[in-house]
Amino acid sequence: MSPMAFFFEDMEPLLYFKRFGGRFHVLSETLSQFVSESTSTTSCGGIVSDDCRNDSEALVLKIVAIAAILTAGVVGVAIPLVGKKRKFLRTDGNLFVAAKALAAGVILATGFVHMLPDGSSALSDPCLPEYPWSHFPFAGFIAMMASLATLMFDFAGTQFYESKQENKRTDDEVGVAEGSSGSLSGVGIVSVAERAEKETNGKVFGEEEGGGMHIVGIHAHAAHHRHNHPHGPHECEGHGGGEGLHVHSHSHGFGDSDEEEGGVRHVVVSQVLEFGIVSHSVIIGLSLGVSQSPCTIRPLIAALSFHQLFEGFALGGCISQARFKTMSATLMACFFAITTPAGITVGLGVVTSYNPNSPRALVVEGILDSISAGILVYMALVDLIAADFLSKRMRCNFRLQVVSYFALFLGALLMSSLAIWA
Repeated sequence: MSPMAFFFEDMEPLLYFKRFGGRFHVLSETLSQFVSESTSTTSCGGIVSDDCRNDSEALVLKIVAIAAILTAGVVGVAIPLVGKKRKFLRTDGNLFVAAKALAAGVILATGFVHMLPDGSSALSDPCLPEYPWSHFPFAGFIAMMASLATLMFDFAGTQFYESKQENKRTDDEVGVAEGSSGSLSGVGIVSVAERAEKETNGKVFGEEEGGGMHIVGIHAHAAHHRHNHPHGPHECEGHGGGEGLHVHSHSHGFGDSDEEEGGVRHVVVSQVLEFGIVSHSVIIGLSLGVSQSPCTIRPLIAALSFHQLFEGFALGGCISQARFKTMSATLMACFFAITTPAGITVGLGVVTSYNPNSPRALVVEGILDSISAGILVYMALVDLIAADFLSKRMRCNFRLQVVSYFALFLGALLMSSLAIWA
């Protein structure tokens, strides 16, 4: 082989590396250009003229909006918290279930009709680079992933709180047993005897005196009653004042998991729901705050006030059912109530520098709207609607079914109709 052949053979890896390096350089330049174009703060398409622009009138309307939306949010979230000790607004009352169905319809429409289309519109805006924003439905994908992430958090959070409550219950039982028994063997004998006594009295593991249920006994309790409770036409006998086929020595709440789990599910539900609501409240507040058009702000005041009122009611109901301490419930309620007004206030402060038509603003708004849509749709369907409409209480009360379905569709239609103006 000639020396020249040896030279080219030795240089061949370097040539491939140079070719790869060139491709990597082109890829990095493309990625850098995409990031730069997607995060640009310059206005897209020039300055948009607005015949209705009036800075002084817009400022007055924004102050009115802050007061109106803050009041609506406070009233909405406070009604179930303050009224939970009143007979007509107790969390186990029919009126509360119907009102919660109305609020669930509002939240469902917020996710499907307001947040998801807004997110899709922002992420497919012509101002953004054509690739990849115009080649993939990012809004729907982000909403789907947000729903699945909410499911995971919902499951993990519920498991965590159930485990925490069970550990506390076990520690309490061990402490009581050690205090009432003189020896370790005595504790074992008493424990077995008490469990046997409970079985002979018709109770199952996990059931407390007076009808209370610990989390660890819920599934066993449900399995036990699937075998002992009648189904079909006799399933609802004994509820609503009627006489059942057999009498139990303990009481059953209509709320199914709500009553049995002692609010554990609602702890997670309230926290996830507040996160979903807050994440889009910031965006809508900021959008209103940077607007200088009275024609845009006027309908938004009514729309957002209605929106905050019923979202607050749904959140307040979950907080009430979660049985938080007074301080924790108050902090969660206040955090919800001030989020949108705070967004408007921030918008007032950055109105001269914030450009809602820039690619960066469109990307951030689109992503947050899509995440909010996924969270709100999941929460409305799974934790609000399904939890109430698939319960035995709903199945056994035809009048409550009719009223709740009417309230659900009414809330969804009313919130959807607001899309005409907002």
